[in-house]
Amino acid sequence: MPTWLVIIIVIAAILALGAVAWFVIAGQRRRRLQETFGPEYDRAVKEHENPREAERELSSRVKRHSDLDIRPLPKSTKDRYAQEWALIQEQFVDRPSGAVVEADRVLVSLMAERGYPTEGYDQQVADLSVRHANALRHYRAGHDTLERHRETEMSTEDMREAMKHYREVFEDLLTDAGEGAESHGEQAPGNRGNGTARRGTDR
Repeated sequence: MPTWLVIIIVIAAILALGAVAWFVIAGQRRRRLQETFGPEYDRAVKEHENPREAERELSSRVKRHSDLDIRPLPKSTKDRYAQEWALIQEQFVDRPSGAVVEADRVLVSLMAERGYPTEGYDQQVADLSVRHANALRHYRAGHDTLERHRETEMSTEDMREAMKHYREVFEDLLTDAGEGAESHGEQAPGNRGNGTARRGTDR
């Protein structure tokens, strides 16, 4: 067999092995991102031209998140927030829209307390998606209702639904229920949080 033919065969074999390795690594990365982001992975793919662009964007979220100083809350801080939330829900009866505005404010404050930057809604969503992916649909729903209310007055029932969505995010952040595997369907003990957080808007 001519030497040139041997060289071509060796090069082809190396290229084939390289391609197989690339597909294996890409598949592992895709599975890792799907496990990390859950439904956010599918959402990102729909928002980008192709899955590779979505995966690059999601990977950048993971990198940014790893640089953040995310910290658990001491019990005294959790109790303070639970009491504040209970007061907001009591206010809902007389001031539905005002209660929703306050709920949004408390959520942003809670994010900051946990160590999340709060420079803007879009960045908040991106940062939360790494470890609180399941709560994001609730955050988006509550925030969208609040934004629409600022343009045209929404009904009390709309405000009630927004409060329910915000409450899900509040409990997820307060109890660390979204940390690790729990954010993808495995509910942590005590995931429902302090019972005071459910009064007012469940009527």
